[in-house]
Amino acid sequence: MGRPVPLQPKGRPVVVGLQPVALIDHVARVDWSLLQDIPGERGGSLRVTEEEVVRILEEVKEHTIPTPGSEVIKVLAGGSVANTIRGLSGGLKVPCSIVGARGDDDLGQMFQQNLEQAGVDLSSLRVSSGSTGQCVCLVDEDGNRTMRPCLSDASHLRAEEITRDDFKGAKWVVLNGYGFYWPDLTEKAVELAKQEGARVALDLASFEVVRRSRPRLLKLLESHKIDLCFANEDEARELMKSEGLESPEECLEFLGNFVETAVVMLGPKGCIARHGKEVTRVAAIQGIKAIDTTGAGDLFACGFLYGMINGLSLEACCKVGCCTGAGVVLGLGGEIDSAAWDWVYTQLQQHHLPVRENIIKSSQMLRQESPQLIFMPSSILFMDICGQKSATTKTGFDNPQDIDSDADPQPN
Repeated sequence: MGRPVPLQPKGRPVVVGLQPVALIDHVARVDWSLLQDIPGERGGSLRVTEEEVVRILEEVKEHTIPTPGSEVIKVLAGGSVANTIRGLSGGLKVPCSIVGARGDDDLGQMFQQNLEQAGVDLSSLRVSSGSTGQCVCLVDEDGNRTMRPCLSDASHLRAEEITRDDFKGAKWVVLNGYGFYWPDLTEKAVELAKQEGARVALDLASFEVVRRSRPRLLKLLESHKIDLCFANEDEARELMKSEGLESPEECLEFLGNFVETAVVMLGPKGCIARHGKEVTRVAAIQGIKAIDTTGAGDLFACGFLYGMINGLSLEACCKVGCCTGAGVVLGLGGEIDSAAWDWVYTQLQQHHLPVRENIIKSSQMLRQESPQLIFMPSSILFMDICGQKSATTKTGFDNPQDIDSDADPQPN
């Protein structure tokens, strides 16, 4: 999968996420009768008006399923990219920033504070007069989520407002299909990212987004400017519908014609991934009960990117993604709480994946006195994003003999 990224100058983000609209999620577990009365298909993401958000939230109160240890309606910063960036920054200690816009209201302040607590650089988050976006996330008894976002009057970022400085020095830029809701925004972000020498990761977002924006999506893929693409089974099926193909394997092969690395997430069945000609299948973490699948794909992407950044093998990247993706389904909302991060760190250790002590120092059950790795599966060392020696598996480098652990880190 390649070598780890060079050391970043202090304060420079390794990963920059583009989320045009700051979102506040309202997450609740509800019975099926409410889902039958909500417009749109179950399991997807259909835009609604502010009046519909108010109506749905009122009805939620009469249809909630109690969740031990959680609020009836959990309110937190949301959005696919924000979920991924928050996990990378707060849980895996990767320097990250987010590019976007929030309103000058209480919800916008809540969005900002939540990401600040995770250590995300918000210097490229614009504040404009107006409201902040909202999304109602309705979770059924099996943990499957149905999303109804309200973006119509929300403060949002336009294509003409983003600049090359927003992505300066980034090694990865994270985008998702929701950016297609605004003209030229995703395409311009890709161009600016490439001018900065960054690699670009794209999540397809939802099957409705794929259905609505398929021509733009295909054009972008055919440009060969996307380096990494994530899709779930529903998105893969929607993408391939007009091709007469339906299986995740066929979608993976199709995406592999345009991107260097492609991943199809299979929920409880794990994932399949392709890097060049290499293909791997990794099983999901077993023996857990999903409370809420909101953010499962976003946090899978978080773990997979962490593996890519640190030069892990394709299989190891998938395993890290499965661990982080599983961690978020243990509770409500697209954020892994501290107890669930403890669980994730334990899973990484048990699956023989490198876990730095500085990542888990908030964990009570894994805290150790040594500043070295909690688990060192091989003697090969690399300079990690914090500039300290870490370890990875021998499959983590295309050319491990080229790594000089004593060399000075390369400036950006």
